[in-house]
Amino acid sequence: MELGIFGSAKTVTELKEQVETANALGYGTFWTPQVFNLDALTALAVIADSVDRIRLGTSVVPTYPRHPMMLAQQALTVNQVSGGRLDLGVGLSHKPVVEGMWGISFDGPVGHMSDYLTILMALLHDGMISYAGKHLTSRGGIDVPADPPPVLVAALGPQMLKLVGKTADGTSTWMTGPETIRTHVSPVINEAAESAERPPPQVITAVPVCITSDKETAEESARRDFGFYGDLPSYRAMLDREGLENSWDIALSGSFEEVAEGLEKYVEAGATQVVAAVYGPQELQKETISQLAKLL
Repeated sequence: MELGIFGSAKTVTELKEQVETANALGYGTFWTPQVFNLDALTALAVIADSVDRIRLGTSVVPTYPRHPMMLAQQALTVNQVSGGRLDLGVGLSHKPVVEGMWGISFDGPVGHMSDYLTILMALLHDGMISYAGKHLTSRGGIDVPADPPPVLVAALGPQMLKLVGKTADGTSTWMTGPETIRTHVSPVINEAAESAERPPPQVITAVPVCITSDKETAEESARRDFGFYGDLPSYRAMLDREGLENSWDIALSGSFEEVAEGLEKYVEAGATQVVAAVYGPQELQKETISQLAKLL
């Protein structure tokens, strides 16, 4: 099983400690979000030199507030600093954030992402672009000597999965169960990639995980940490596909054996990498990360 770990922090020092721990335990990738604390790419650029093996991923950088030319420059810079170990995860975010917090129209999200990926992929791979789309325009070039990082897009709906399969390197999912990966995500994105004669896409699946004998406390933590995701339409659709009424029911908790079995179901369903998003009390999170390393 290809296993990554998800982490976040309010300080670069704390995030660095998390990355170093994951690296020492043998995890293949460390993923961190672009939310409302550290800037993910800046933090990873600072941390990259402190570890020499583990890949570093963003999960995910929202596209609306960051022009693809600017993101291409940032991503190539991080990939240069890290020696080619960046996995660039990008995504739309959600309408309440894009419109309510940033004051940007969320109209035409699939068209926006199509324009965005056209510009981003061209700049990452060729360094030049001349493109005027409905949502985004970019003309000119960048010069950052570095290999292009893989681009993983948070894609859940069929239109977005088809777009990503044809243009990017894979998808990164959240709040998505193994049956949905098996019957929806994996077949749709793989068929699209094959039709475009692209390599098989990565399917990166992040899963909330807690190894514990106290399932009641774990459920309380999951309800508190993940309850609001059920109110976001894109995640609600995935939970409905999985037959889950409550968003926190997507979380895996229990013994090491129970959690390992749950993670293996994602691999059997078509996930190319499973990312453990540990939750619960701090000490329990550390223990979960340590125990999961047995699967590596």
